[in-house]
Amino acid sequence: MPAQRRIPASLAESESDWRHYLEHSTPNGWLIRHNAMIEALVSGKPMYLLHTTKDIDAIRISRQLHVSTGCLVGALYCSPLVSQREGLRPHNLGAYLMRTKPSTTPMVFEIIPDAPIRPKGVDYLHLGAIHLRTYERYQSFLTLAENDQLDHAVQTGLRAAAVFFDVALRNAAGHATPAPEFIDQLSDAVAHVPFLGYLYFEVLSEYLMLHSVTPETKTYALAGELNNWLYKRLAFAAVDGMDQLFDLARFNPRYRRLVQLIEGTEPALGPGVAEYVRRRLSHLFARTALHPSQDAASVTFLGADLSTLRNIAPGLIGQMIFREIRYMPRYQQLYHCFEKAKALEAWDYWNSEGIPTPFNGILPKGEIGINPVYPRSAVRAWTAEQDSRGYLHPAEEVTAVFTPHLASWWAPPRRREMRNATEDSRVELALGARSPIPTRRSSIDGVSA
Repeated sequence: MPAQRRIPASLAESESDWRHYLEHSTPNGWLIRHNAMIEALVSGKPMYLLHTTKDIDAIRISRQLHVSTGCLVGALYCSPLVSQREGLRPHNLGAYLMRTKPSTTPMVFEIIPDAPIRPKGVDYLHLGAIHLRTYERYQSFLTLAENDQLDHAVQTGLRAAAVFFDVALRNAAGHATPAPEFIDQLSDAVAHVPFLGYLYFEVLSEYLMLHSVTPETKTYALAGELNNWLYKRLAFAAVDGMDQLFDLARFNPRYRRLVQLIEGTEPALGPGVAEYVRRRLSHLFARTALHPSQDAASVTFLGADLSTLRNIAPGLIGQMIFREIRYMPRYQQLYHCFEKAKALEAWDYWNSEGIPTPFNGILPKGEIGINPVYPRSAVRAWTAEQDSRGYLHPAEEVTAVFTPHLASWWAPPRRREMRNATEDSRVELALGARSPIPTRRSSIDGVSA
């Protein structure tokens, strides 16, 4: 069930309107409720999850498992496995990770929950207010010059994107603008407010996964899975070098390119994509950016100062601050201060709600994690081997325990500062990650992006 949140006034479409459309008017909408991952969660039976790591030796030596931040805030990033007579069958997301990360070691985790798990997901697009609150709580950790730099960067981005923000709110309130013009304005605004690239990508991922009718998608649907390959291919086709630096701040196709990309993925979906993005992104922007006490029809970003916008649009300001602060020279030292505060909140919530395995719930697409401090479930881990048919088989049991420790992290370099930099697509679990090498996917970025 969708979260029961208050939303800003004057939105042309309610949460119920959108939920009904997504579930009942798209070919794969039924998978929102009736998918294999959710059914496994609520069954209360043992669950099997796949994780891939580059640091299996460090795990063996330390006998500890550390978790990453990201779309799951502070959980070990995994994908589901289905236990069958032939072995453990990876979810299509796991199959993608196995195929595209051949140098990693697959690990199988068995989680025996204490009760059926409540299917409550994490929507990282709604984390802005938490980012803002965390920053305000620990603002004293920054120097005066760093705080001034942060304010200046956020104000500059707000001024540059203010016209688009107002356009998006007018669209959310029912005053439609031409979709091609909207997409081009969105594309221009991403450079100034990187959060919009994440929002844009998630809307397109949703569009593809719910509307696709290819044989591949139908096969996955029969197994109770949304097709993750669609948005992965889209990202790599849209941005040069995305396979080396998965950074959605660079995701900004203009209208003609957008239609071309979608038609290249599934031709029948090209004609409707721009209008879908206009409607859906406008609605989601209003919901994720504005405080629920606001009226979307009366808010304007033009000429508004930062202190005012912290009250009007805490979600947007928090997302902007989060993405700007990561690039400060000292953030490597301050990372654990800011990110562990969010992880502690998440762990406390998951424990109180009986959730040992939280999932990324923008759509239940198979991104699921392990809560490292859940006190009431048993967890075992093995390295795994894959057979010729793609099934996994536990090989060597790994003696290691989860600890409430975040793996080391390094921000992806911004294009304007380091055009040729590369990074892995995800932070790896491990004790003492090897030196400050970029190792994290840039899409929180949870409690995803």
